[in-house]
Amino acid sequence: MNLETFNHSVDADGVAHIVFDVPGRSMNTLTNKVMQEFPQIVTAIRDDENVKGAVITSGKPSGFCAGADLGEMGQNRTEGLTGDARLKAEFERSFALNKAFRELETCGKPVAAAINGLALGGGLEMALACHYRIAADDNPKLQLGLPEVKVGLLPGAGGTQRVPRLVGVMAAGEMLLQGKSVDAKKAKAMGLIHDTAPTAELVEKAKAWVLANPNAKAPWDTDGFKVPGGIPHQPKAGQVFTMAPAMVQKETNRNFPAAKNILSCVYEGLQVPFDAAIRIESRYFINTLATPQAKAMTRTLFLSMQALGKGASRPEGHDKFEIRTAAVIGAGLMGAGIAYEQARAGIKTYLVDTTVENAEKGKAYSKRILDKLISRGKTTEEKAEALLANIIPTTNYDDFKGADIVIEAVFEDPDLKATITKKAEAQLEPHAVFGTNTSTLPITGLAEASDRPENFIGIHFFSPVERMGLVEIIVGAKTSGETLAKAMDYVLAIRKTPIVVNDFRGFYTSRCFGTYPAEGLEMLTEGIAPAIIENVGRQAGMPMGPLEVSDSVGLDTSVKIGRQMAKAEGRDYESDARGQLLAWIVEEKGRNGRKDGKGFYEYDEKNKPQRIWPDLGAKIEVTVNECPPQLKEELTHRLLVRQCVEVARCFEQGVIADARDADVGSILAWGFAPWSGGCCSYMDLFHGGLEGFVKLADDLAAKHGERFSVPQMLRDMAANGETFYSRFGPDAKQAEAA
Repeated sequence: MNLETFNHSVDADGVAHIVFDVPGRSMNTLTNKVMQEFPQIVTAIRDDENVKGAVITSGKPSGFCAGADLGEMGQNRTEGLTGDARLKAEFERSFALNKAFRELETCGKPVAAAINGLALGGGLEMALACHYRIAADDNPKLQLGLPEVKVGLLPGAGGTQRVPRLVGVMAAGEMLLQGKSVDAKKAKAMGLIHDTAPTAELVEKAKAWVLANPNAKAPWDTDGFKVPGGIPHQPKAGQVFTMAPAMVQKETNRNFPAAKNILSCVYEGLQVPFDAAIRIESRYFINTLATPQAKAMTRTLFLSMQALGKGASRPEGHDKFEIRTAAVIGAGLMGAGIAYEQARAGIKTYLVDTTVENAEKGKAYSKRILDKLISRGKTTEEKAEALLANIIPTTNYDDFKGADIVIEAVFEDPDLKATITKKAEAQLEPHAVFGTNTSTLPITGLAEASDRPENFIGIHFFSPVERMGLVEIIVGAKTSGETLAKAMDYVLAIRKTPIVVNDFRGFYTSRCFGTYPAEGLEMLTEGIAPAIIENVGRQAGMPMGPLEVSDSVGLDTSVKIGRQMAKAEGRDYESDARGQLLAWIVEEKGRNGRKDGKGFYEYDEKNKPQRIWPDLGAKIEVTVNECPPQLKEELTHRLLVRQCVEVARCFEQGVIADARDADVGSILAWGFAPWSGGCCSYMDLFHGGLEGFVKLADDLAAKHGERFSVPQMLRDMAANGETFYSRFGPDAKQAEAA
């Protein structure tokens, strides 16, 4: 049998060895070719009289299988069909893999999966369709999971049916509804796999099991099978299903159809025979796949994230920039975090501050992170020591002479940054990059202090650096393409996702992010109860309410930045109701936000919000204490649409030019409702596309003011039937380049 994605052989004992190995890829995925060839594998196992059973393993040292190829999954293969014919075609396409796995499971011969590494999504579902599963216990990167819900989908090849039948409804819930993965040890303890072994012994042990169990069947195909913990109409499982809908609604705020559909799959599927159950699953799968949430989340959180993580926006024609030595100037919270990430990537890092004490304090930040990781078994003392050895605290700029890159991470003070730029550049070779970490100050202005502005670039990290996966790269007026390429190589080297934007006050992320807390303040000054504002923000899908965001940024910082921006724009900050409110809270009441334990909220000793500050009513008269559905919808639209309108303005002004950068940036940088796929996808896919979005924004502008007025570019796009991805997506960029 001559196949592209599987190697098939039968040994002298009659055991078929199926090696899954997609050519040209470092990790197996379920491509269309795999789905075409897998039924042939099943037929060969079932129909060959010389085959007593089979072992399926991977030819990739990186893992077993990472799941479906979501890029191919999104391709439309029912074009031209309508009505029942289209539904039938969609179901048959969806059910094909489910059917193939079921045929493997019922082929009448024992099949074992030897799992050497990562097995996620459809990869785990393939293993679950085998009668026996043994996983490597010496691979620290091995994870078994069904993460589909994280990209708006549900497991569509038996996962919603086999997992609860193996481990019970309660344990299955964490894997299915939260997308959590488990290591080999936990998988064995919960009953997801049967055994573990060193990688070198996996296939032989799997083979031994096959030969010893000629009549193997799946548990649910044997007489008297019972689901662990019971099925929905039985007491124990019934309690779970009584509580589960409320819990799902609380966690998702009805924003994620996939979660609700997963729950329905499990509930309905456990009450019918297995063959009917997987058909139920496939029906829910195609319904979920058709939702705008699934389309948006799959595109942004998987496809775009992968592309940007490989440097999709990197200028072509430049050699890869190898970074061996770097310096970070400023050992505060931000600088210390940057130093940790560089050291973690194996980059020798000089951490510079005005005193040795401050520089050492910055290094101690990394030690605290590592101590926690050691206590949790996530790293070893030896690895921690090696990482710390890469961080060299100093006050002497001469120490980093010849560094490949310098990241300046001091206070947002142009004069201070200018002084540091000149001192640092004196130590640098012509090839080196100078990166300034700033969230608001225009790069072109800061570059005026540089003797080599073509090597000067903005590299904006987010706090805490070690937990935030995004870096915003800002190109100044004189920044060269080579420097942009080098900056992207640096960001990729420290395992972050880069987005590229052009220079503007506030750039892209800070500018657009600021509209969310600003709209919350608008609502507050209108007399809307703070609790309503906060609850609506969270229910819209934002990670915090807008007032808590203001506290987290720092109310004193908001006042400072607000005054700077008002001055730059020729406005009187003090005459603005929001400005008056913030100045009163900060300067009269001494409430600077979360960092001081008091702002719009009162915080406990662990810096967790306890309640809205009761005395806020002394300045704000609350006139709206109830939130009926119509008001909730309007407030939700105000919070989300205002952010999106600002994103559209960024495109019109040339601040950002790639819809992928915009979407990924909006989710990773400031937490724009992940269910939407990001701001561009929200405008493209919800409310009837751009035409519907423009109408919604116009209605809000008529009622609430010019801040909701869309730019002419967006109005023209809507009139022409365009979308952000048709005009600013990867296909459009490729066509422009050609």
